[in-house]
Amino acid sequence: MSDLPENADGKPLFYDPTERRIRSFVTRAGRLSTGQARALEEFGPQFCLPYKKALLDVEMVFGRTAPTILEIGFGMGDTTATIAAGMPEKNFIGVEVHTPGVGSLLKLIGEQGLQNLRIVQHDAVEVVTNMIAPAALAGVHVFFPDPWHKARHNKRRLIQPPFVDLLASRIAPGGYLHCATDWQEYAEQMLDVLSAEPSLQNTAGNYAERPAYRPNTKFEKRGIKLGHGVWDLVFVKR
Repeated sequence: MSDLPENADGKPLFYDPTERRIRSFVTRAGRLSTGQARALEEFGPQFCLPYKKALLDVEMVFGRTAPTILEIGFGMGDTTATIAAGMPEKNFIGVEVHTPGVGSLLKLIGEQGLQNLRIVQHDAVEVVTNMIAPAALAGVHVFFPDPWHKARHNKRRLIQPPFVDLLASRIAPGGYLHCATDWQEYAEQMLDVLSAEPSLQNTAGNYAERPAYRPNTKFEKRGIKLGHGVWDLVFVKR
């Protein structure tokens, strides 16, 4: 019998990262700009949280009790910083594996003086499994994850039933899961997967209107002008 802590379903709360599984990302080192490197050095110690196989004490990290939103795969962080700046009453935790993106968001944190945002540079599945307590989140954002558009790579997509089940377990009743993609076939898969999760309920009959808090990025505007669609899916925890 395992001596690891268990969640409400009796499953081990802590995940062994040595376990073999399909990764939903490819690690790319990238090249740091001078500003990103400086931000990592100056703001990293304060705003980056080390990955640990232990539950995160959110109240201690932020110095307050507030609804907490998790964003997975924030890219270069522009959307994350905009949302956090517009909701100072909420805590935000961004998870990203790529160092240039972390440096970029730290630069924005410094420029905008954001105090309600923290970063974990690690694999999202392990972060959610090991650092986030059940029912601890008011919301989860997954915006424009890699679509892995080739059929043989679809299995690498982040939004799959096991991960959605995991995310749902970390969202408090009344909280939400908001996904967005500009790849129609992935949007259709997301809709199927999210609709099949019994603990989640669609807030729209199908796809949702873009919530006002999610900014319309330059990349997104350019895609729309070229005739590309964008699909938002917002589900609430029952």
